[in-house]
This record gives sequence, C-alpha cells and structure tokens, in this order.
Amino acid sequence: MSVETACHEFPWSANTMQSCLSGRYFNGAIFEQEQLIGFYIGEVAGPDHTLMDICVAPAYQRQGVAKILLTDFIAVSEEAGAENLFLEVRASNQGAIALYQWAGFSEVGIRKNYYPSANGNEDAILMAMTLNFGSQSSL
Repeated sequence: MSVETACHEFPWSANTMQSCLSGRYFNGAIFEQEQLIGFYIGEVAGPDHTLMDICVAPAYQRQGVAKILLTDFIAVSEEAGAENLFLEVRASNQGAIALYQWAGFSEVGIRKNYYPSANGNEDAILMAMTLNFGSQSSL
C-alpha cells in the first residue's frame, strides 16, 4: 500500500488491493534490498488479460522499472496463452502512454470521465495489444 499511495493521487483502497492478490488476478514485483519498489496487478478474463495497476515508488521512477514490469506482464500473459491485452491510462499520463506504445499497445478507445481528479474527472485512454504465437502486434 505504501508504494500505491505514494504513486497515485487517488490510490486504490487496502480492500481493493487485497482482493487483487488471488483468484483471477496475477502480479509481479521488483524488490531492492528486500524493499518493494514496483509492482503490477493483472487480471485474467477468459482469453484476455488486463493490466489493472502498475506502480513504481517515486524514488525509482524514470529508471526503467516500469519497463521491466510491463515486459514481465506481457511475457506472463503470453506464457498463459492470452490472446489480447488491455489497459486504461489517464489521458494526461504521457510518460505511461509512451511506454505502452513502445511495448506495442495501441489506442482503441476513450472512457470519458473514468478517473477521479482534483478538478472532477479525467478521461482514460483504452489501449490494447493482440498476442499471436509469441509475437506482439497491435489491435
């Protein structure tokens, strides 16, 4: 929770985080000297996987940690036989959007007023990637 609350102005609740640690969810994490510095939470929905949350402690941001986590999410999804990957990202989060595009995700839609913000609500960009036999291509 400490990494989640340090990264997000509107973090998930402890109950939400706890509910995403089993069942149809999977996760990955990076530690440095036994301290959690980044994690992701993925969800399995039939043949599709969704990146629900990806978070890097502020002191470790812009150092490639998110790229490692995203690469792991994609690899785990491929190994599990996922067909499509999805995620939502704040429209204002240009760094994350660039990372997702680098990995092969493409914009497929907008979710109006999806995220809470200090000034009301902010749109989410829905992004997707199709996985085919171990190679990545955009939807």
